[in-house]
Amino acid sequence: MRDESQGVQDKAPVPQAAPLAGIGLIVLACLCFSLLDATAKYLIETVPTLQIVWLRFVSHVILSFVLFRVWSNTSLLRTRRPVLQIVRAFCLLGITIFNFLAVRYLQLAETTAIMFAAPFVITALAGPLLGEWAGPRRWAAIVVGFSGVLVVTQPGLGGMHWAAIYSVASMVFYAIYAILTRQLTATDSSAGMLILSGIVAAVAMTPAGLSVWVTPPDIWTWVLLFATGIFGGGGHFLFIIAHRMAPAPVLAPFIYTQIVWMVGLGYLVFGDVPGGLTLVGAGIVVGSGLYILYRERVRGI
Repeated sequence: MRDESQGVQDKAPVPQAAPLAGIGLIVLACLCFSLLDATAKYLIETVPTLQIVWLRFVSHVILSFVLFRVWSNTSLLRTRRPVLQIVRAFCLLGITIFNFLAVRYLQLAETTAIMFAAPFVITALAGPLLGEWAGPRRWAAIVVGFSGVLVVTQPGLGGMHWAAIYSVASMVFYAIYAILTRQLTATDSSAGMLILSGIVAAVAMTPAGLSVWVTPPDIWTWVLLFATGIFGGGGHFLFIIAHRMAPAPVLAPFIYTQIVWMVGLGYLVFGDVPGGLTLVGAGIVVGSGLYILYRERVRGI
């Protein structure tokens, strides 16, 4: 397959120096991912996990087709790098499946602590794979941000459950997904990347999703299932645009802001009142992100 740039609306040149806009988009993407997790947590009591995963991608595809009018712009379904697109789509599917499997067996604190190790992997891989090397200040901010996450999650000091391997797998898939997203933004359209990843994941999940099918009990459940596609698809579209505007090491520390959104949603949706350590840890996370933001403004990149 190859890309035909005519008709692809978002292939206009993006300024090389747009890290601040990229940072803002990655923060909004993290909000969408938090809304997705909160919705899935609510749904998992009545709907099988694999069915939620499948319908999340089915609604993702439907919304993408309608939003970008794919029937009148089929060039969006073409790519110059089909292998990378397929691998990236399976990474996205892996993130979702393994994260849901981990939540079934582990405490949320443990899964969160493992997942937020992703910026280390992204920053380490971005140098050799993308030529985007992180300096000591960025590494320091990542380390500080991760320490804030540990303060919030307070993972246990005892032996980890065997299912921790699910969280590790989800984290690794996320890191590879971020690197591949940055690579593909140089050749493929943002809309095309969003649509193709959804199609591959939805098709791959169809047998599993149908095998565990349980009819949702009411309209509200259907609405929430459809909303998973909005939150998931919308978040990943923002994620793609962010990586088109800024290097992966610049964006990596702001993944930690998801813990702030999680605290807020936990209080608003589930009545979880954050304790003192949670607020302290969230402050550390925000502070590390603000430092990176300050450095980017000073450097003027």
